[in-house]
Amino acid sequence: MNYKLLFPTYRNRYLFIRENLAQFGGQRKFSKTLNLGTGEGDYDPMIATRSEQLVACDINENDIAFAQKMNIGVANLSYKIEDALNLSFEDGTFDLLTSVDVMEHVGRPERMTEEIARVLRTGGVAFITFPQTNFPWTYDPINRLTGKRTIAQGAYAFGHEYLVDPEAFKKWCEKYGLEVLIEKNLSGYLVALLEMYWTGIIQRIFKENAGNISGREEKKVKLRPSVKEPFLVKLTDAIIGLDYFLFKNAKHSVGKGFVVRKK
Repeated sequence: MNYKLLFPTYRNRYLFIRENLAQFGGQRKFSKTLNLGTGEGDYDPMIATRSEQLVACDINENDIAFAQKMNIGVANLSYKIEDALNLSFEDGTFDLLTSVDVMEHVGRPERMTEEIARVLRTGGVAFITFPQTNFPWTYDPINRLTGKRTIAQGAYAFGHEYLVDPEAFKKWCEKYGLEVLIEKNLSGYLVALLEMYWTGIIQRIFKENAGNISGREEKKVKLRPSVKEPFLVKLTDAIIGLDYFLFKNAKHSVGKGFVVRKK
């Protein structure tokens, strides 16, 4: 079971990718897709159904090995170890790129934006999410109050050394020839309150690669997902729907979702 789908913030990101695959793919399949920062590979089966060929990559060898084993039956999927700041692919290789909460880990998010623009073909689209600087106080009151990374929890859990400023991201997009088509708040004050601090602590204890970095991090007790969707995800979806209805236009959200197109 993919237990992560029960967490509203994670589920919100998953739904953002799924909805835009349907909207921008329509009845056709994308010819060649890159999932940049695939992690444990739990998004890959969904993305593969909308792609003729999917390349999923990550800098973490252990995560790639797990993803390959979990998704061994997906025929149009291949895996590569890649650095998001220096991708090995030629210019204009992909007509779709997905990247879910990766930009906050690479150290140079502008450089990653430049690489995304480089490997997209003209007219190609990218679905990108990241945790943003304007997070709700209900998610992380300590770091919100101090105005900086005071504790490595809340908005700065999950190995986040920094957060991404959506206004800066839009400037990078303009600089490197990407047009913003959609900007969406992901997880407002209600979801933030329900996940205040404890999700980061749980991840630190149980997730195999809690810091989302390269290398191995062995644990005696560890959780890995499968691709099966849990039944209780319907309750998670109801919470997400209420949260979006109440706070979709608020300045603050845990994350941002963007759809951009290569000019």
